[in-house]
Amino acid sequence: MPGSPASRAAAPFHMSPCRVAPHARCATLRVALDPARPGGRRLALRVAAVGDPQRPVLLALTGGPGQPGVPFLRRTRSRLGAVADRFDIVMIDQRGTGGAALRCPALQRAMGTSDLTVPPASAVRDCARRLGSRRAFYTTTQVVADLEALRAVLRARRMWIMGVSYGTYVAERYALAHPRNVAGLVLASVVPQTGVDATLQDNLRATARVLRAACGRCPTDPARDLHLALRRGANGPAVLDALTALSIGAPDFPGVAAALHRAAAGDRRGLDRLVAATRRAQAAPATVLSQGLHAATLCADSRFPAHRPDHPVWPFDAATAARNGLIELCRHWPPAEAPTTTQLDRPLPAVPTLLLEGAADLSTTVSWMRQEARWTLTPTIRVLPGVGHAVLRSPAGIRAVRSFLARARRGRFSP
Repeated sequence: MPGSPASRAAAPFHMSPCRVAPHARCATLRVALDPARPGGRRLALRVAAVGDPQRPVLLALTGGPGQPGVPFLRRTRSRLGAVADRFDIVMIDQRGTGGAALRCPALQRAMGTSDLTVPPASAVRDCARRLGSRRAFYTTTQVVADLEALRAVLRARRMWIMGVSYGTYVAERYALAHPRNVAGLVLASVVPQTGVDATLQDNLRATARVLRAACGRCPTDPARDLHLALRRGANGPAVLDALTALSIGAPDFPGVAAALHRAAAGDRRGLDRLVAATRRAQAAPATVLSQGLHAATLCADSRFPAHRPDHPVWPFDAATAARNGLIELCRHWPPAEAPTTTQLDRPLPAVPTLLLEGAADLSTTVSWMRQEARWTLTPTIRVLPGVGHAVLRSPAGIRAVRSFLARARRGRFSP
């Protein structure tokens, strides 16, 4: 049928044994760069699966945007444990990731794996020039079309979808566009379906709660120390970037309280070293996280204020909200014509849905998860104390997902 999802996969889809995981099968899904022009330029997306093809599909989506999926198949299968035997687990390198990553060397060097580093304007403009007009075809709208093409070639009537971070947003958008094709959802480190507010006010506000919880019995208030450090000249966007990165990799925030206390008194050397060390740890090539794709997707899908915020969001200052890395990235990114998108202000389909969030997460926040829960008709909500953005690397998060999937597959999915 012309223009159908199946017709967008030009070549026969055949999965063959591959080495990405024990007993894995791999294939290439060929899709149109522009789904509205199925006869135009095509992309080759790598797909891998492990499990019984006769079992229900569990499509696992990684984050970023910009992170590949296939390299994580082995880890995903291992984390699910025995419950994985009830599914055929499928992962995909979304368009612009992995071996087909959008490559922007200057922007990649500046940002690595960061969401919030303030990039040089020249690096952003250079990336946009390299990508040219095709940058308009690397938004979530096209990813959703790719996933529907994947479902068609897998001959799956419905799919379970497990998304992490940006992968939750993709899962939500797919569920809204194709509600009858979704059997259940696992949303871990949740991005709300209405998109990211580029001023990040929820993230800024969450910092006080998260730092205080991590600090425990500190002699001073780390949130107040952060506020005073900014008043004494600390770089708010850089500190926000570092704290957000630590909430991903080290959610106990080692050394942060002491560095903030000294910076509040005027000695910023420890805080500057912490920021610099975090930046070094974020260095990564485009095959790990493509900053070209990151810019193309986020600048199309995020929500931007008509005017820059001119008020502080405590404990941060107004400059941090107005000049955070996301806003500065997209300020220099050329606008693209917005693709036609699914209506976002309506509930997700009434399928089993787990919303899983780390209480110490500053990348996606508990308030974002609560916001998404309002669009969820059958939510199971889990907030994990002391856990940051990497909820599926935590024992508590892994147990929550295993328990939810086991109950849901038995038909017992009440919250």
